[in-house]
Amino acid sequence: MSQKKVVLIGWHPDVVDYSKWPGLTPEKLRAALEGDRDNLNSMGYAAELLFIESADTAYDTVTDKLSDQDYAAVLIGAGVRTVDEHFLVFEQLVNAVHASAPGARICFNTNPADTAAAVQRWV
Repeated sequence: MSQKKVVLIGWHPDVVDYSKWPGLTPEKLRAALEGDRDNLNSMGYAAELLFIESADTAYDTVTDKLSDQDYAAVLIGAGVRTVDEHFLVFEQLVNAVHASAPGARICFNTNPADTAAAVQRWV
């Protein structure tokens, strides 16, 4: 049985506005995201990170990646989804997933601690 491919989409740690999350740093965010990926991989998934860097390039970044292979699940992180000023980026990403990976399940986490549970709900 082959591993189920999962991609975790979120803002690149270098472009996040950390004023919204006191105490969070690029290093801590990167470690949390890499920990999510590594945890899923240890559970038997083939998980990878996909960072977006701007609203202008997010749609193309995601469609280019998702058109490349078949994914069982695509997780759009809370940093994109829960920040009001990123609403249009979130909308773009949902449509990018719908267009480029129509067979993939779409998952949402609330923070890095529940990423695996979000994926497991659907895959």
